[in-house]
Amino acid sequence: MSVVVVGGDYLGSIEKNLYSIGVTELVHISGRKTFDKNKMNLPKNTAFVLVLTDYVNHGTAKNAKLAAKSQSIPLIFAKRSWRFVEEKLRDSKFI
Repeated sequence: MSVVVVGGDYLGSIEKNLYSIGVTELVHISGRKTFDKNKMNLPKNTAFVLVLTDYVNHGTAKNAKLAAKSQSIPLIFAKRSWRFVEEKLRDSKFI
């Protein structure tokens, strides 16, 4: 399962925990670079896009939402804490 994480400079334990639940490929887009904000290319085999809401600006979040919606990829918004991410993944039936 491939996942795209948008936001946050450093993922810390979130990255390790995503791999432990079966993620095989993780693409991290910090959103700080102008290229990241303006054009978001999501891999074709992406299972879901995770947006870390407390570490991303509105424009980048909007672009992530549009990119995911255009490819019919599920989108999850969560705070940058494994507890919140895990809760949202459980609600969305990914774990």
